[in-house]
Amino acid sequence: MNLSGFSSIRIAAVGLSAGFLFAVADALLNANPLARRLYEAFRPIARESVNATLGLAFDLIAGLAMAILFVVLAPALPGGTLGKGIAFGLIAWFFRVAMQSASQLVMFRIPGAAVLYGLTSGLIEMLLLGVFYSLLLRTK
Repeated sequence: MNLSGFSSIRIAAVGLSAGFLFAVADALLNANPLARRLYEAFRPIARESVNATLGLAFDLIAGLAMAILFVVLAPALPGGTLGKGIAFGLIAWFFRVAMQSASQLVMFRIPGAAVLYGLTSGLIEMLLLGVFYSLLLRTK
C-alpha cells in the first residue's frame, strides 16, 4: 500500500510510534494527582485497576489509524507542515475529545472542572500528535 507517496512501512512506523505516545500521554494526563481528584466522580463506575495491555493495544491501533488518516487528509489541510499538524490535531480533538466530553455531560453528573480538564488536556495531546504526524509524514 502506498498513500500519497509514503510507504506502508513508514506509515506503520509513524502510526505505531504515535500510538505509543498516545499511551504515555494518556497515562500522564489521567493518572496525575489533579486528574485523579477531578475524575473522582467516576469512582463508582471505574475499574479497580486498568487493563494496561488492552489500553496499549487500543492506543497503538488509534495511532496507526490516525497516521493513515493524516496521510489521506494532509493534501486538503491548510498551511505548511505545522499548519497541517495543527489542523489535523484540531479535527482529532473535536471527534475524539470534544464529542466524548459532550456525551459525558449528557450521561453523567460530572463536575465542570473535570470536563474542562479533559477538554484542555485532550487538546494539548491531539495538537502534539497532529504536529508529530505532520513532521514525520510531511507531504512533498
